[in-house]
Amino acid sequence: MRMTISRVAAGAVATLALATTALPATSATFGRSFPSAASLAGAPVETARHYRFHTVDDSADPTFNQLLGINNSYQIAGYYGSGATGHPNVGYVASKPYHQMNFKVENYPGAVQTQQIGINSMGDTAGFYVDASGNNIGFVRWQGMYMAYSNPKSNGTFNQLLGINDNGIAAGFYTDAKGLNHGYLVNQATNKYEDVAPMLSNVTAAGINNTGEVTGFYTASSGTVTGFLISGRKLYSISYPGAISTTPFGINNVGTVVGAYTDKAGASHGFVLFSPVKHPHFEKIDEPMGVGTTVVNGINDFGDLVGFYTDMNGNVNGFVADTAKR
Repeated sequence: MRMTISRVAAGAVATLALATTALPATSATFGRSFPSAASLAGAPVETARHYRFHTVDDSADPTFNQLLGINNSYQIAGYYGSGATGHPNVGYVASKPYHQMNFKVENYPGAVQTQQIGINSMGDTAGFYVDASGNNIGFVRWQGMYMAYSNPKSNGTFNQLLGINDNGIAAGFYTDAKGLNHGYLVNQATNKYEDVAPMLSNVTAAGINNTGEVTGFYTASSGTVTGFLISGRKLYSISYPGAISTTPFGINNVGTVVGAYTDKAGASHGFVLFSPVKHPHFEKIDEPMGVGTTVVNGINDFGDLVGFYTDMNGNVNGFVADTAKR
């Protein structure tokens, strides 16, 4: 069942130069020596641009849907089913206009449960499945073929892949025996694994774009869950202003980061972080029917968003948010 990655948040963008050389745009390799990220002044929060919100659910389960990735062809990766007993996760890929006939079930062969999470421009996906023993195992569905991945450093019981780019590089994490997460990348073509920010603590790599920028989150020395972005030779620490924790989940090819933060009252709100490297500024995102329960999980290159919220009846619903100008 889904490890519900804490959909939480915190407040500033920070920069640290890394002791590495510049990397080619398609490289999956990052420097192995990452100093702790330091915080700079908080990035400003701007009024959100006008989005049109659309609830999008697979009617096979009107009580629980999560939309987790979207590409430029408006294909969406997600799943239905809460993962509770008798209510397994069922992965799907949905296409416009998102009528029921446009939802295609995509489960890992032989799996007990499946979540489709990341999706690239060709419609290839990444996610994880649960086997009969309860193990979480990452997968990539590349050109229609499924391949399973477990980081060799893990014990094989808990691996998840959360994002994938057009070069076939997937981002994810494994959980060790102490319950700590370790972020990594895996290249589906070469089966090569690379650590992500190994000197940070409790790292989850959640999204990767075509230039090799990686986003995710970690636990700071203060105990706060804090976001990060690796871009070129620099590490940026991402915290939403005034929040108690910040969790980025996705990044597009323009470098825009999306995720969720938790405010001091414990409510969850989505965010979009524009131009984090040069001119960082946030926008707060609340699905109108799920204010305080909103999570933004994916973004395409046009700025369209996908995520999920909890409605007044306690149902978890997927949503698509597009900009009014489109």
